Amino acid sequence: MAQAVVTMKLMPGGPDVDLESLQSTVQEKIEAFTQDTSEKRFSLEPVAFGLKALQIIFVMNEDIGSTEDLEADLATLEGVQSVDVTDVRRTLG
Repeated sequence: MAQAVVTMKLMPGGPDVDLESLQSTVQEKIEAFTQDTSEKRFSLEPVAFGLKALQIIFVMNEDIGSTEDLEADLATLEGVQSVDVTDVRRTLG
């Protein structure tokens, strides 16, 4: 069974969005989607004029399939402008 390492970029609606609160909600949504509570990595990526994107890296079972449902779910959160998968890598082990 293979695992996929997924990197997502979440753009907030503006620089005034509470990214700490958003991060905790995003972590809960990812854990519900992947059925896995292992470590997720979050970092802030400066975009412009004080705006920062939330970069998320997590591991999921490849058998789950596409992340489209997760992306759609995250995009409906208050304060989220867009969600994009920027990288997917397969890992064996």
